[in-house]
Amino acid sequence: MTDAGRRRRIAAWVLGPVGLVLLAGAVVTSRTGYTTGTVSSAAMEPAYSPGERLLFERIGAGEVRRGDVVLIDGQSRYQGGPVLERVIGKGGDRVAERRGGPVTVNGEELSEPYVKDGDPSGGAPAFDVTVPEGRLFLLGDHRADSMDSRYFLRERSGTLPAAGVRARVLEDRTGPLLLALAALFGFASAVTGLVLGIVARAARRRGRGPAVPPSWGPVPPTP
Repeated sequence: MTDAGRRRRIAAWVLGPVGLVLLAGAVVTSRTGYTTGTVSSAAMEPAYSPGERLLFERIGAGEVRRGDVVLIDGQSRYQGGPVLERVIGKGGDRVAERRGGPVTVNGEELSEPYVKDGDPSGGAPAFDVTVPEGRLFLLGDHRADSMDSRYFLRERSGTLPAAGVRARVLEDRTGPLLLALAALFGFASAVTGLVLGIVARAARRRGRGPAVPPSWGPVPPTP
């Protein structure tokens, strides 16, 4: 086998498996780490409108942050389906609002540039609650058109369990983009490895030349 043939064979053995691992890893990570969904109501306008397709990052209860827009299990609310709402308070937080005034968390006014029409109240009654541990207080961005924690205050201060969070809206798409590039590179590497392997095998066969029948010497005459 020539040096070129050896190099092709080594490249095939490296690129093929590496490409398959990259491709499989990117596909599995994409399926387990991300999901998509469609906005079904106007409760999160103006940021998210009905019919809009969103990309979500799957997270656990311990990864939830204040301000996250999450897809959470509505339990007995909303016909038991998941709901898209913004996390305002976590376990131990005191969340309050005077009628027509801003929402406060632990006595600090929230800056909420995302609320529709700049109205953080939406005409809802005043409230003042402490979020139980392991639970979340959630509000919609369209406060005048959102059946959120404010309307279920008798049920554990309107909160939902953090364990019910399925995913959060992904604003930074760097992660999925890198996964897509990894999958593309893996596919290209696997195909390149396969092609190089075929070429090296064909060259090796050609290098052997045609088969030559064995020579047994002259055949003695039959008496």
